[in-house]
Amino acid sequence: MNNKKVAFYTLGCKLNFSETSTISRQFVQKGYDKVEFEEFADIYVINTCSVTDNADKKFKTIVRSALKVNPKAFIIGIGCYAQLKPEELADLEGVDLVLGANEKFKITNYLNDLTKKDFGEVHSCEIEEVSIYESSYSIGDRTRAFLKVQDGCDYKCTYCTIPLARGISRSDNLGNIISNAKKITQQGIKEIVLTGVNIGDYGKGELGDKNHENTFFDLVKALDKVDGLARVRISSIEPNLLKNETIDYVSTSKSFVPHFHIPLQSGNNDLLKLMKRRYNRELYTDRVTQIKTLMPDAAIGVDVIIGFPGETDEHFLDTYHYLTNLDVAYFHVFTYSERDNTEAIEMDGVVPGNVRHKRSKMLRALSVKKKRAFYESQVGKEKTVIFEADHKNGFMHGFTENYVKVKTEWNPDLVNKTKKVRLDKIDEDGDIIISFL
Repeated sequence: MNNKKVAFYTLGCKLNFSETSTISRQFVQKGYDKVEFEEFADIYVINTCSVTDNADKKFKTIVRSALKVNPKAFIIGIGCYAQLKPEELADLEGVDLVLGANEKFKITNYLNDLTKKDFGEVHSCEIEEVSIYESSYSIGDRTRAFLKVQDGCDYKCTYCTIPLARGISRSDNLGNIISNAKKITQQGIKEIVLTGVNIGDYGKGELGDKNHENTFFDLVKALDKVDGLARVRISSIEPNLLKNETIDYVSTSKSFVPHFHIPLQSGNNDLLKLMKRRYNRELYTDRVTQIKTLMPDAAIGVDVIIGFPGETDEHFLDTYHYLTNLDVAYFHVFTYSERDNTEAIEMDGVVPGNVRHKRSKMLRALSVKKKRAFYESQVGKEKTVIFEADHKNGFMHGFTENYVKVKTEWNPDLVNKTKKVRLDKIDEDGDIIISFL
């Protein structure tokens, strides 16, 4: 008898990727064959995101593409959108099963009958009841692994549905994380990216350790001692939770790299208050200054939301000028989109779509300039690169410790290898050409 085939598609963040990878291993352990999403499969699992309106819409397109390959395939929706709006997903033509935040990690228990359904079946508890923590990490998909250390969020940002989709802040046990980090390095993976919803909150609700809560700083120190681990990246951390002790430690660390991604959302203090962010722009400036003082070559990435209700031209220009003068390497620009059951959806001062689009375009153009200036500042320097497995037009890419993308002629022997290089010049694609040392 042939094994049933299963394929996976992940929308959204690194955390989703780590969870999809963990769920796919459960299927393999039960005897399923994992195949690529474009291939014929008996079951297609789509891990959804709900940060933006686009992510919601994309789900429908992905369902349709799976059914084109196999019209009889059993389609399962999991993830944030599945927890927030399970009925909406279940009503879509072709969707057979929708699982909420607790249920997705028991997915194989729901697969006794793979007959196509007229209406999608929903298994989803109330988000207040979501208290389990499931350790997860991604492996085998890239030369770096995403390691989940925390889930959920206790913040109440007025634009965000993540607490409604993922529940309260809770953390993995430090022992589990170290054990998973060792498993990853034993597979020959040289770089781990720490991921979660609010990783700076690590230690809160720590699994199986009610008497002592570790901190994010404790986690950093413990991971730095893992043998064979070449690099650890801190994916995204709130500015108010990125403490000086962590920045100081990373600056001399064996494995933590000089790359930080710090959400700003707005460079205007009035808007930060409306968003219910837990810092002001002065604190943000202080974090950037502290990092660049100790690690002048550090790459700092910034998340920005434009078009938030009440954002006037003056507010936007305040953010624009603030970012122009800030010593950062790139931005991720998000155009505000209305989400049900958030405070922001009730707010006055809705910014018209065309204005949001224009502002977004301006900030994206500024990001390109910032990245170019950062790359130019790195030309001539000696760095370490881990090479990726991509092969495009006879070239391959890799990333330096401080997240500069470099390019060299394709050589399969370089994949997942660490090499000392000199950054020679920026090419027409914006990548840096290197020479080996």
